[in-house]
Amino acid sequence: MMRTSLTVFAKEVVDNFRDRRTLASALIMGPLFGPMLFAFVINLSIERSLDDIERSLQVPVMGQQHAPNLVDYLGSHNIDVVEGPESREAAMQAVTVGEHDVVVIIPETFGEQLGEAIPAKVELISDQANTQAERDARRVRTALHSYSQEIATMRLVARGVSPMALRPINVDEVDVSTPSGRSAILLGMMSYFFIFALLMGGMYLAIDTTAGERERGSLEPLLSLPVTRDQLMVGKIAATCVFMAVSLLLSLCSFYVALNFMPLEQLGMTPNFGPTVVAAAFLVLSPFILLGAALMTLVASFTKSYKEAQTWLSVVLVAPTLPILIVSILTLRPQLEFMFVPSLSQHLILVDMIKNEPINVLHVAISAGSTLTIGAILTWICARLYRREGLLG
Repeated sequence: MMRTSLTVFAKEVVDNFRDRRTLASALIMGPLFGPMLFAFVINLSIERSLDDIERSLQVPVMGQQHAPNLVDYLGSHNIDVVEGPESREAAMQAVTVGEHDVVVIIPETFGEQLGEAIPAKVELISDQANTQAERDARRVRTALHSYSQEIATMRLVARGVSPMALRPINVDEVDVSTPSGRSAILLGMMSYFFIFALLMGGMYLAIDTTAGERERGSLEPLLSLPVTRDQLMVGKIAATCVFMAVSLLLSLCSFYVALNFMPLEQLGMTPNFGPTVVAAAFLVLSPFILLGAALMTLVASFTKSYKEAQTWLSVVLVAPTLPILIVSILTLRPQLEFMFVPSLSQHLILVDMIKNEPINVLHVAISAGSTLTIGAILTWICARLYRREGLLG
């Protein structure tokens, strides 16, 4: 049985290598596009964050003459004050249409209210639905709050009251996170790309060996050969597994290279994703290869054409990644019961690797065992399905 399955396996591998366009799409676009997109987005986010901190911000201020000290204070915080619109309505209109991101209005009563120790009113007009505008408004809001705190401190000192009287509790925050742990905030979604690339690597072969052969009319002659249906399916699924493994390895190596060009150190992050972790991540994710190959083969077996199979397998590509998205939003930590869920268990273990935290061997064993068991069951179902003569119709 093993020799026959290997013959089918070799035939499918050679046939897939001959289709160079499909092979390039599966082994280049899938594994490389994710790391390139991820690196581009992270680099852009980091550069914009650092640029927002360092760059000088121009803010239109109406009524500058009413608060010269406040204007000077804003200037000391890298905020350049410029002339504002002529009226409050014009300022709101300018922010609404995007002419200005934020406008500050200082009323005529500002100095009088400040002198009488009455909370002086300052209006800050911004569009909170605009991400860039809100980021600039946050800088201005922080500067205004800091100016308010300094005036409050001087008032207390002038009245012989210690400013510490307003701080009955002094919270001393102790951050126990490590640079590797902080990097997981950004890199925790890497497993999503790994599983997606893994599935992409074998999707076209899974379609071609099922719906493709049925559409070409080559399935019936193949089934008439002196090969059992079980041997046939084992060989087909094994060939799909090979290309999925290659795609996974390429994706892991691509991320390893991409991380070397990401300035995470500027944010105090040091990802634990060296060659050893890459090899360990491949071993952790490899049990999902059998499950993914069997699942895609099973779904494609129910379709009648190549296009129909592509439609259904596009859903299969998304389904295994849903647990990863959910657990990322809920920020759940690894638990024993989660290890029985394929893709989710691999994601949680991989995040611990990136954080450089101790790996629970029991969790790894349960994750691999449960995933391989489900994959073996799906493979058995595929073999049973191909015993039906109605499959040829």
